[in-house]
Amino acid sequence: MNERSGRSADVGGSGDGGGGGAGVDLLWVFCGADGRGGNALAVLREGAALPGQAERAALAAELGYSETVFLDSAAAGRGGGRAGRGDLGVVDVDIHTPSVRLPFAGHPLVGVAWLLREAGRPVRALRPSAGEVGVRYDGDLTWVRGRASWVPRRRTERYGSVAEVDALPAPPPGEGWLYAWAWEDEAAGTVRARGFPRRGDGIVEDEATGAAALLLADQLGRPLTVRQGVGSWIHARPCGDGAVEIGGRVRAGGAGGAVGAVRGDGVGLRRCGGTPCPGRGRGRC
Repeated sequence: MNERSGRSADVGGSGDGGGGGAGVDLLWVFCGADGRGGNALAVLREGAALPGQAERAALAAELGYSETVFLDSAAAGRGGGRAGRGDLGVVDVDIHTPSVRLPFAGHPLVGVAWLLREAGRPVRALRPSAGEVGVRYDGDLTWVRGRASWVPRRRTERYGSVAEVDALPAPPPGEGWLYAWAWEDEAAGTVRARGFPRRGDGIVEDEATGAAALLLADQLGRPLTVRQGVGSWIHARPCGDGAVEIGGRVRAGGAGGAVGAVRGDGVGLRRCGGTPCPGRGRGRC
């Protein structure tokens, strides 16, 4: 696996990572400053290798990560491209969970923006189906800009203490997306949160949920630093025009984090160190 990109699989090639097909990258998004935490994200840079929604849905379900992203105009990131104005370009993205397609999601967009810059193709915007999402880079933080109205339906619920949030079972009883949170330091704007999709698709708890952090910052009307999952950190800042920025750190690949071969028929196997990964539910092996 390429240490820089985390690239470890091919689509439409031999299936052993050495073919001529399109690669799948594994990223950890919203890591802490120490590199811990982060929500797993699979990225297929050459989305044309799997153009059909049924094939994309099947691959996302088989990989089993919180989200899998397909880039449909990656050439735009080379400068100009579809943007056509000699700027950094706009890249179309298609976001899938193991069970549904999403119009907008935070950690996939932050991860893709970071990956394209690492590949020498920084972008000024990404375009999921919800609309154009502005991108900016600030040191080791990658930021994207979205709107609360784009966030798929979910409920935020405040708890009385961090201990109450930490004590919740995974998942809590009930149906529908729940973002449980409590103030860790209200004056400083620091929040402890946990995210529970409760979709029945094997994702028991989301390690880091940028869209939910965006929604919470919009609801509270203030900048937030969110500590989520086992070690992830999300930054969220209302922009004053109805938009909210979310940002964080990203790293590639890592121990126990290789995406395995994706066969030429578009079906993949999630793997850890070359063997099928039994771990599902928290985006980690």
